[in-house]
Amino acid sequence: MANISRRKFVKTGAGWVALASVPTILHLDPARIFAMPVQGGELSDYMGLFSVDRPTIKKVMAAALAHGGDYCDLFFEHRISNWVGLQDDAVNRAYSNVDMGVGIRVLNGDQTGYSFTEELTPDAMLNAAKTAANIANSSARSVPVEFSLHKTPNYYPIEELWDKVGIDQKIPFIQKLNQRMRDADNRIIKTRVWYGDWSSHVLVANSEGRVTYDYRPMAEIHASCSAKQGSVTEEGSYSLAARKGMEHFSESNLKLAADKAVSRTVGQFEAIQPEGGEMEVVLAPGSSGILLHEAIGHGMEADFNRKNESIYSDSINKPIAEPMVSIVDDATWEYARGSLNGDDEASDTEKTFLVRDGILRSYMHDRISAKHYGIKSTGSGRRESFRHSPMPRMRCTYMLPGPHKREEIFASVKKGIYCESFTNGEVHIGPGDFTFYVKTGNLIENGKLTRPIKDINIIGNGPEVLKNVVMVADDLKMSVGSGMCGKNGQSVPVSMGLPTAKVSAITVGGTA
Repeated sequence: MANISRRKFVKTGAGWVALASVPTILHLDPARIFAMPVQGGELSDYMGLFSVDRPTIKKVMAAALAHGGDYCDLFFEHRISNWVGLQDDAVNRAYSNVDMGVGIRVLNGDQTGYSFTEELTPDAMLNAAKTAANIANSSARSVPVEFSLHKTPNYYPIEELWDKVGIDQKIPFIQKLNQRMRDADNRIIKTRVWYGDWSSHVLVANSEGRVTYDYRPMAEIHASCSAKQGSVTEEGSYSLAARKGMEHFSESNLKLAADKAVSRTVGQFEAIQPEGGEMEVVLAPGSSGILLHEAIGHGMEADFNRKNESIYSDSINKPIAEPMVSIVDDATWEYARGSLNGDDEASDTEKTFLVRDGILRSYMHDRISAKHYGIKSTGSGRRESFRHSPMPRMRCTYMLPGPHKREEIFASVKKGIYCESFTNGEVHIGPGDFTFYVKTGNLIENGKLTRPIKDINIIGNGPEVLKNVVMVADDLKMSVGSGMCGKNGQSVPVSMGLPTAKVSAITVGGTA
């Protein structure tokens, strides 16, 4: 094996397409990775993937707790990411990235000591543990006598690990997707397609003796195009993402991505900018869940409430919406982008009822906030990577179906707008004030969808909008897009969903 540092390898290897030799250079055995059972393996197998064992973990944890502290965890991660891009009918970019390391966290009350290392050698891990240990200043805490593997459910079973899928299986798909957009409309002048897959192995060991392992796949397709009609040029896009394997790149998804990208693009030629003002707004099922996520969901993350930064800090067991409204944050939705078999603190995940029948029942908790409130974690502790400490984060946030029919909701609106897709949102988490740009939608006139609309903003306050949800349909959809959520400098994949829902009043920024 060549004597090359991991950092240098990752930098020089980023443009490579083939990854067969990557695990070897990173001191991981490729045969072990490819043979690793996603579920049902032994703890020694999973520890062996990172070239560690029980005695090593005990030693590192003892160093982390040498100055005291209430709790410690070690978060091991190995991730391979692949991207392939096409533009102007040619595959013109393909690159890969390999990342591996361990994050070591010590909790002392509400304080966190955190350090990480990209080198999984005993000396490097001990040095990182000693850094994290400095958060505490008391006598050493004992480490577990034994570590045991805690088995988790599998909400994203796949047949073949992404590690085994070659680029020769991926390029034909994006070429067909590109051609379908080209053939769909003679006004299309430019197309862009990119594809990505992620393959993550995560091992978490904590000072309570619990160890969890998770294989986290991800697949993503993004299709966009430009069209020209006369002197006017429009652009549109559509993305599909899921915790799936190569089966995500099916003929049906190819058709969906291409057709949606084209229809969103050419549909804008007929779109108008409506008059502005306060009016009734109907939110489309699925991707409109971004409004629920951004304007309301963040305010229900427990750290904002523990610090009294959220408008919901004193609202537990109080009504915050109409009785027809129930909202959950769910890690168990099969194959969803935001789902997790176990969270990044080795806690069990669940379907958490945030709002039930209009009453705020729970926040999203990690270990710190759960201890603060004297309850168990909801399995919402998440982190971007081993370089980051976890915090309460959303997973799959959606509103449950209501008692109305979609047609009934439209029929109730004399003049309003129907919002289908959004982009470029801005939210102030404390008060919940927001602004969202509506990318696609329609006018609603006398109970009917009429002209398509574009170039408008909706402006409001999340908690007030939640109170003004007056009708909820029975057609819940989960968004299939490539949602990422940013918080405190960290980004994690999330999902969101919504049934068709009517808000009695939102300010619309239009022509007036």
